[in-house]
Amino acid sequence: MEPLFIIAVIAYLISCACYFGYLFFQKPVLQRIALGLMLTAFALHTAFLIASGIRAGNFPVNNLRETLSVTAWAIAAVYLGFTYVYKLKILGIYAAPLITLTLVAAYKMPAPVFEDPKLFKSWWLATHIVTIFLGNAAFALACGVGILYLLQEKAIKQKRRGFFFSRLPSLDLLDTTGYACIVVGFSMVTIGLITGVVYAKVIWGRFWSWDPKEVWSAITWLFYAALLHERLAVGWRGRRAAIMAIIGFGVMLFTFFGVNFLLQGHHGTFTAM
Repeated sequence: MEPLFIIAVIAYLISCACYFGYLFFQKPVLQRIALGLMLTAFALHTAFLIASGIRAGNFPVNNLRETLSVTAWAIAAVYLGFTYVYKLKILGIYAAPLITLTLVAAYKMPAPVFEDPKLFKSWWLATHIVTIFLGNAAFALACGVGILYLLQEKAIKQKRRGFFFSRLPSLDLLDTTGYACIVVGFSMVTIGLITGVVYAKVIWGRFWSWDPKEVWSAITWLFYAALLHERLAVGWRGRRAAIMAIIGFGVMLFTFFGVNFLLQGHHGTFTAM
């Protein structure tokens, strides 16, 4: 792997350690260091992906190694964006380990050459991939926020100042952030699916082919559409919304990994949906 990638992984790893240090010791300087390292790692990671794309002549998702790398990059991008907007500093204890583990998994993966790299040379496909990955990253963060919500709710119900009570933000902030993650994720995935069916028409001559990845992508989209509808129409908030966000992330993971490894289709392992 290139030095840029290795340095980025190390920076993500140290950032992860600093976030956990912040969780336990509640020293603001640790959070600032962790965020600075995350920004540095993200910049290096972005440079690595750009260099890989230029070298390959297409978007760098030609195999599972590259796909996992882009997945980690998308999580970092969405996390940094939400940290800036919602100031949810503690979310780093979820995002940083997830990014690091994903990149370590990418490092361990072989790098086979995809049989037809010309398939990747399309602006429609590039838009499809970028929006899908950013949407899935937002769903991943919604899951993390849901976990934090359940931990804080449990701490409050115990009516004593436990470990998480003083370290996690209010339930209202967690609920609002989780909802925002799902709205952003749903919007991005919707754009990704639309561009995906257009690209399918261009390449295969049809919008829909009942490929397993297409079917499960539609199921994932419908799940989050139902979650948003129930929140707006029925008022699903709090614990129920947090649990559904966690379940939705499980459905998304099956669409990403399970379909690729357990079911046969023409998508292969290079794209999330």
